[in-house]
Amino acid sequence: MDPLEGETSSASIEYEPVSVKDVLVEMKDTAELLIDLSYSAVLHRSEELATEVLRLEERMDVLEMRARMSLLMAARKPADAEQLAPVLGIVGAADEISDAAGDIAKIVLEDMGLPEAMRAALPDAAEALLRGVVAADSPYAGRTLQDIDLESETGVRAIALRRGSEWLLNPGPTTRIEADDVAFLRGPESAIGDVCETLTGEVYEAPTVESPDIDDLERAVDTIIHMKDFSELAVDLAYSSVLFDSEELAEEVRNLEVEVDAMQSRFEAWTLRAAADATDPVVLRGLIQLGSSTERISDTAIEISEGVLRDIDVHPVVQLAVQESDEIIARIPVERGSELDGTAVTEGVPDADSTMSVIAIRRPDEGWLLVADADAELRGGDVLIAKGTRTAAAAFRDLASA
Repeated sequence: MDPLEGETSSASIEYEPVSVKDVLVEMKDTAELLIDLSYSAVLHRSEELATEVLRLEERMDVLEMRARMSLLMAARKPADAEQLAPVLGIVGAADEISDAAGDIAKIVLEDMGLPEAMRAALPDAAEALLRGVVAADSPYAGRTLQDIDLESETGVRAIALRRGSEWLLNPGPTTRIEADDVAFLRGPESAIGDVCETLTGEVYEAPTVESPDIDDLERAVDTIIHMKDFSELAVDLAYSSVLFDSEELAEEVRNLEVEVDAMQSRFEAWTLRAAADATDPVVLRGLIQLGSSTERISDTAIEISEGVLRDIDVHPVVQLAVQESDEIIARIPVERGSELDGTAVTEGVPDADSTMSVIAIRRPDEGWLLVADADAELRGGDVLIAKGTRTAAAAFRDLASA
């Protein structure tokens, strides 16, 4: 049965005056949530999460059409077309991410087959994502997130809510959780199960995992997890390149895309080798689609930053949309002899007087290092990708300067 049977999937869409900025904000937030949900659906083998991805993909189709209509109405002269062309690229890229996420979800819904090694990647994840329906008698029902103080108490946060067909992305302190809401929770494995039980009233059973017994397959799975992390980072950097009209950030997007392409090549080689030793090579079919879809997400990041790379002035409406985020991503070179030169980084947090967190390091002679994967020591010559507030970023640049 179609998981969306009974829901409208092809309703007509008429032009209505809407804020292009608001549509772009929602498309950006939706694209980021789609990436998160689709991979979590695969790692947890969750048909419920996969179905939510398809619902959200339909929502993205509507947003894309409305954005295109509004942009066509806004272009009145050649100068408008030149500035709005990159905006169309951003709209198309968000839709491409949506389609790739939908293909990842179908790996689960169409039972394409995935090796057990994919589940073995779960314990390595710093956080888990779960879906739950709020029970009428839940202690959380009818209360705001500020009143519940969930993140401070447990480390678990509500990243989205679905109320019927309405999506509440990035819920804030004043957002009220209601009975029958579909809540999406992200947090540490040690706490998220208890929170889910309190929310839904149902017992949470953690997934059991068997260790992979084929070395090449284990390497392929490790690679796909890295590809996913690098692709997400590329999308984040692409939006930041647009916000700051930064050619440096856009070039880092290009660097990441090259890295993901190289990973894709290694991934395919290890998957083919694993097929020779697998009892049933058909179970690798889903893994192959996962690799292809992940590489597509990386490619779309280039489309987002295309206007910056081609030195086309960023339209103000795009900058307004992207700066809705409280956090920014910055590219910060570490100079030799600076305070950051030789500084230890543990789980992204540098041993320095700063509130910026380091996401990734590009080391000239060694390539990319995702800091969440391992502790690291910063060196002069490193290029850091860090997340934090604008004020924190400025102070962090001072620490990186000799």
